[in-house]
Amino acid sequence: MNPVLFSVEHLSKRYGDSTVVDDLSFEIAAGECLGVIGPNGAGKTTTIRMCLGQSTPDAGSITAFGLSMPRDALAIKAQLGVVSQMDTLDPDFTCAENLLVYGRYFGMKSAQIRARIPALLEFASLTSKAKAKPGELSGGMKRRLSLARALVNDPRLLLLDEPTTGLDPQARHLMWERLQLLLQEGKSILLTTHFMDEAERLCTRLLVLDHGKKIAEGTPRDLISQHLEPDVVEVYGAGALALMDGPLKALAARVEVSGETVFFYTRDAKPLLQALGAYPQLRTLHRPANLEDLFLKLTGRQIREEA
Repeated sequence: MNPVLFSVEHLSKRYGDSTVVDDLSFEIAAGECLGVIGPNGAGKTTTIRMCLGQSTPDAGSITAFGLSMPRDALAIKAQLGVVSQMDTLDPDFTCAENLLVYGRYFGMKSAQIRARIPALLEFASLTSKAKAKPGELSGGMKRRLSLARALVNDPRLLLLDEPTTGLDPQARHLMWERLQLLLQEGKSILLTTHFMDEAERLCTRLLVLDHGKKIAEGTPRDLISQHLEPDVVEVYGAGALALMDGPLKALAARVEVSGETVFFYTRDAKPLLQALGAYPQLRTLHRPANLEDLFLKLTGRQIREEA
C-alpha cells in the first residue's frame, strides 16, 4: 500500500451557529486521486481552504508530508499545487511570465523556473501561446495555464477545486487527459467536482459530503454496488408520471421522479422493459447505474442554492 501523504482527522469548522464541516476525516495516499463530491453548501470549498491553511479549523488536525497545518503551513505549501475555482491568473503578464512570477513565490531562482517553463507550456498545450496574455485565451486554455502554474514547484499533491467548471466538453476532456498523465507520473490529487463523469474517470476513491458530514466513502464502483440497484430504466414523455401509481411500480425495487422523467431502479430490467412495450408513446432509456444516481440517492434531488 502506498504511504499516506495527507491526513485529515476529525476536522470541524463553524461560522456562527452553522457547522460547515462536521467531524470530517480522510487520507490521501501517494499516487491516488481522492474526489470530494456533494451538493452546494456541503463543505467542499471550506475543507480545501482549511487544507491550505487559509482557514483555521475549530477542531481536528491536518498533517501533510509529516508536517502539521497550520504550524508548518509554509513548508507544506511548498509541496502543494493549487487550482482554485476562480481565475487567479495575472492579466498583465503573458503565459510564460505568469509561470515565472508564480515560481518566485516559492523562492525558486529565475533560471530554474525558466528551465521548466517550456515543458510546462507543452504539457498545457500552450507552447504557441507563451507570449499571449490571459485575456487572449479561451476558458479551457486559462484552466490549463492555471494547472501548469500549479506545477511550477513540482508539487507532490495537487488540490483542485472544481477545475473544469465552465468548460465545454472538448476542453474538459483535454483537462482530464492532463490530470490522468499527472496521476500516471505518481502525483496525488485532491479533487472537488460537480461532474459525476469526471469523478468516475479520475478518482481512485470518493468522499461524499452533505451538510459538512461524510456520508459515504469508497471506490466509485464499490459505492455504486453498495448503494444502488444495477439497472436503471428512465421513462419520459406524455403520461410518464402516471406510471408512478400504476402496476409497473411493482417491477422495480425503487422508483423516483425528477422533472418529467420517472426512474425505475431494478436488479432485472427485462420484465419492466417488456411491460413498457404496452406504452409506445413513451420513450425509455435502459442503462447501468452510475455515480449521478448515487449522488442523487445520497444527497437528494432538491436543488441547493449557493450559500
